[in-house]
Amino acid sequence: MKKILFILGSVFIAFKCVNALSLTQYSKASIMIEPTTNKIIYEYNKDERLAPASMTKMMTMLIIMENIDDGKIKLDDMVTISKNAANMGGSQVFLQENMQISVRQLLKGIAIASGNDAAVAMAEHIAGSTEEFVKLMNNKVNELGLKNTHFANVHGLDTENHYSSAYDMSQIARELLKHKDILNYTSLYEDYLEKPDGTKTWLVNTNKLVRFYPGVDGLKTGYTKTALYCLTATALKNNIRFITVTMGVDTSEHRSVDTTSMLNYGFTNYKLNTILKTNDVLGEIAIKKGKQSKGTYSVREDVTDLIAQNEKKSYSYNIEKYKVVAPVNKGDVVGNLEVVDNTGKVIKIVDLVINEDIEKHNFGSMFWEIYKKVVHGYI
Repeated sequence: MKKILFILGSVFIAFKCVNALSLTQYSKASIMIEPTTNKIIYEYNKDERLAPASMTKMMTMLIIMENIDDGKIKLDDMVTISKNAANMGGSQVFLQENMQISVRQLLKGIAIASGNDAAVAMAEHIAGSTEEFVKLMNNKVNELGLKNTHFANVHGLDTENHYSSAYDMSQIARELLKHKDILNYTSLYEDYLEKPDGTKTWLVNTNKLVRFYPGVDGLKTGYTKTALYCLTATALKNNIRFITVTMGVDTSEHRSVDTTSMLNYGFTNYKLNTILKTNDVLGEIAIKKGKQSKGTYSVREDVTDLIAQNEKKSYSYNIEKYKVVAPVNKGDVVGNLEVVDNTGKVIKIVDLVINEDIEKHNFGSMFWEIYKKVVHGYI
């Protein structure tokens, strides 16, 4: 099936057969998305099930980051390396059995050097075993609604029933990028793994575009004999980020060529309109039984629209406010907002959240409110 380039216009989406305009020459499957809108800019065989190799570790890192952000583990926690982890083959950071090393160092070893031993060590630390950790990975696959992914291990070495697709990899990457601290590791071209005995292991990023393509700050390479060369890359430039995936490429050089081609196209042809920001106060909402009768609300997340470089758009909003009864906490959902562009197309529907903590009235506060009204002549 011929590759299709999705060109986003102001009124329509033009679908073109892309022999001349093909962005990926060497990939069995590829995709480029803009993560805030999740729009697909380019795709080829995006749903074909293929071996993902070490791009698997994006899901491993996602589970790690969720555990860190939820407070279940800390970056400074020490992990005891098992015999199983120390004996892992493939790419490794040369961990030794019974060594104790921090979560921070292991995360660095996964993100930069794609250490299979570091991935196994973290899986065992979080879930007790790699088998239990794989269950967490596949639970996350189901939660994200991915139809063409199943994991059988935490590192990506070839095995039966271990597969993903370009589209699914882009969605795992998109979810991983919500944990922005991961870029502190994936953006490093080189660093050192610091071991407890004072020795250091030099780490060099397997993603060479981190060094050679301005704006690339992640995410994960992969290679096995079955998968061939793979890369999920992300780059930020001129206030716009793209995620690209290439799978089944014959050489690492061609992997970089296809990735660079997509990124060049995206940055040349598209821009991101920021329509609303999370700190924009949009209005007031009534609070029943609260110490305050009103609160202010904003959108839960930035509202953006991906458009062509020469395109101009205007937008309108439809706001639905819920009935809110105190107590409410800052960040609670109190309504939703529908963003409509000048063509009448709904761009996005987002939650509205309250900007203040508002306590429930008690007898004393109710008496005080009545007293103030009486004193000031409101009653």
